[in-house]
Amino acid sequence: MARSSLISLILGGGKGTRLFPLTELRSKPAVPLAGKFRLIDIPISNCLNSGLEQIYLLTQFNSVSLHRHIRESYKFDRFGGGFVEILAAQQSQDEAEHDWYQGTADAVRKNLRYIEQHGVKHVLILSGDQLYRMNYAKMLATHKKAKADVTIGALPVTRQQARGFGIMTLNDDGRVTDFTEKPQTDAAIDAVRTDPAWMDAHGIKSNGRDCLGSMGIYLFDRDVLVELLKADDAEDFGKEVFPRAIQSKHVQAHLFDGYWEDIGTIRSFYESNLALAGPNPPFDFADAAAPIYTQSRYLPSSRIGGGTITGSLISDGCIIGKNCTIENSVIGLRSYIGDGVTIRNSVVMGADFYQEAGHREDDFAAGRPPVGVGDGSTVDGSIVDKNCRIGRNIHFAPPAPAAGARYAKDADYNWGVLRDGILVLPKNTELPDGWTPDSDSAKRGVEATTASA
Repeated sequence: MARSSLISLILGGGKGTRLFPLTELRSKPAVPLAGKFRLIDIPISNCLNSGLEQIYLLTQFNSVSLHRHIRESYKFDRFGGGFVEILAAQQSQDEAEHDWYQGTADAVRKNLRYIEQHGVKHVLILSGDQLYRMNYAKMLATHKKAKADVTIGALPVTRQQARGFGIMTLNDDGRVTDFTEKPQTDAAIDAVRTDPAWMDAHGIKSNGRDCLGSMGIYLFDRDVLVELLKADDAEDFGKEVFPRAIQSKHVQAHLFDGYWEDIGTIRSFYESNLALAGPNPPFDFADAAAPIYTQSRYLPSSRIGGGTITGSLISDGCIIGKNCTIENSVIGLRSYIGDGVTIRNSVVMGADFYQEAGHREDDFAAGRPPVGVGDGSTVDGSIVDKNCRIGRNIHFAPPAPAAGARYAKDADYNWGVLRDGILVLPKNTELPDGWTPDSDSAKRGVEATTASA
């Protein structure tokens, strides 16, 4: 693959309201994943493993920590020509570029000057908040073989899943003839379904799936992309650009049937992380042929005093005390877990820094819990963001649901939130020794300016 002829654009996402409070102080692509990675590491690693080393990242909201992660993680040989460059929303002399990004298509339109550089023939557009592994060289091969103007990554989905996707209708050659954004009725789904026999004949086992959903992965001929974006003020690819492009351009589907997950909600984030900690994870980070890259932190091995750890991921640099029980959980970088702690079905993100022993003793003396989970505490069914201080003998778990309900009702507290049955403790929150949910003793700590967020 000629690196200079294809550039990749990774969209940094919007405000991430469905992932709040994990996105209160960071953008969606900067949210930690599987203990030691960030969501943004997935598309960047896929690019690098596909031989693509000219990558632009479009950012706008809460992007400081994301910028820092990119700067410290992805450094290229100066003779190779590779880069990961950040294109932050900014004002310019051009009135058309004066405002914030209004959507996926608008974000790309406001950066056309980078796309129109000499030698660029193809543009790959990716999302910064999805978990999957794909070789984009195969997608380019599909694009060229079909002599397509645009190629869309297509994932087989069930009828129920189809309600959350842009659904494509194809002809026998795999050309997209119709595109419907999130059909909600059975009649609308029937109108865009794909014959499972066609999928089977093209190497995809349908297994009861009869719709093809857009993965939000788009490959354009450069000139076609520029033409489409300059033709009008369309703000979104799925809702506006593709329905129009199908009428005048050759839009092709590239079939994909590997693991793919959109990490867009607290529930999807929680379930994806815990699935990665299981005995048969749907996405395997231990793939030597296509590794997932991230920041090199040079942390020591984790130290474990004793207890029982089952079905869990333990990241680098953790200190875990004696007589602990950790089950079906993800323990993030630099986590400090005291003696006799129980953590079940939870994501504990760890910390951005180590507290020196003297500082921990000073916290105890001042009646303030140090960073980590204190002795004798329990964390169950929860997400604990970075740099939280959970004191001793605390039971942190979501309330029981009402009779007949799957989850307890969503709620906002002065110390955290309950979403889809998952209790979330925001970054830098402090819960003193013996804290209970009905107390008002929780505090929000100060964001450390040197932290990686």
